[in-house]
Amino acid sequence: MTYQIKPLTAGLYFVATPIGNARDITLRALDVLASADVLAAEDTRTLRKLMEIHGIPLEGRHIIAYHDQNGAKARPRLLGLLAAGKSVAYASEAGTPLVADPGFVLSREALAAGYAVTSAPGPSAMIAALTIAGLPSDRFLFAGFPPASKGARRTFFTEWGGIHATLGFYESPKRIYRTLSELCDIYGPNRVVAVCRELTKRFEEVISGPLSEVMEALEGRTIKGEIVLLVDRPSKLSSEDIDLDAELDKALATLSVKDAAAQIASEFGLKKREVYQRALERGQKDARDEDE
Repeated sequence: MTYQIKPLTAGLYFVATPIGNARDITLRALDVLASADVLAAEDTRTLRKLMEIHGIPLEGRHIIAYHDQNGAKARPRLLGLLAAGKSVAYASEAGTPLVADPGFVLSREALAAGYAVTSAPGPSAMIAALTIAGLPSDRFLFAGFPPASKGARRTFFTEWGGIHATLGFYESPKRIYRTLSELCDIYGPNRVVAVCRELTKRFEEVISGPLSEVMEALEGRTIKGEIVLLVDRPSKLSSEDIDLDAELDKALATLSVKDAAAQIASEFGLKKREVYQRALERGQKDARDEDE
C-alpha cells in the first residue's frame, strides 16, 4: 500500500485500524497518519508498529498515549493542540475508535469546544463478525463487554434478551464458556449464537448453532484470541405458544417475581409487562396455597 502526505485542516481525526490483518487499513487512514501534525493512540506501540509496516515515518512526531487510565490527564493536552490549530489523529488499538474504546470522551469534549471532528472509517470486529456469522443483520445491537460480577451479568443479559435484534458482545476467551453457560440458563439452550474469534487472522473461526451445541463444541478446549459473541433474536412466540405457568413456576423456585418474569420474557421474546403480571399472579397463588 502507498500513502500520500496531504495538508490536513485543523481538527480531530479518528482513524480505524486493522483488527488483525495489517493490510485491512484504508488508503485514507494511511494518508491521515502520514499527514497529521499530532498522533495519539490507545496503544502507542501498536500504532508505531502499524506505521512501520506501511512505511510511514514519524518525521519527529511523538505519539501521545490516550487510554482509559490517563484520559483525564491527556485530554487537556490534545484539546490544547487543537486550539493551536493542529490536526490530531487518534487511533484505537484495533478497530474503529469509540466502539468499546476510550475515545468517546475526547470526541465529546472536542465537539463541545467547537473543533472539527471527522472519521477515517475502516475495520470493526463487530461488523466483521456480523458479516460472516450467518445471523440476521437487518437489525443488531452492540452491547459491548459484559460486566464481571455474577449478579450484574445476569441483569445485563436479561435486559437485552427480549430485544428482537441480533445482539453483539465482546468477550474474553477466558470467560466465553462461562458466558455461554449463563446465556443458556437465561435464554434457553435453543437460542442460536455464533462465537467468532481471531477475525482476519490465521486461525479465524466461527462456531455457530444452538447454545447447547456450541457449549458442547467448546467444552474442554483452550480458547485463544479476541472474541465477538453474536446472539440471535428470540423466537416470536405468544404466551399461548408455551406453558407459561409451568415455566414461571420453575423460575419462581429460585428467583424473585421480577427476575423470573424478566428471564422468561427474555428467553421466549414475550412482553415483560404481561409475563410480570402472570408471575405476580403465580406468586400470590403460591402464597395463598401456603396459608391454606
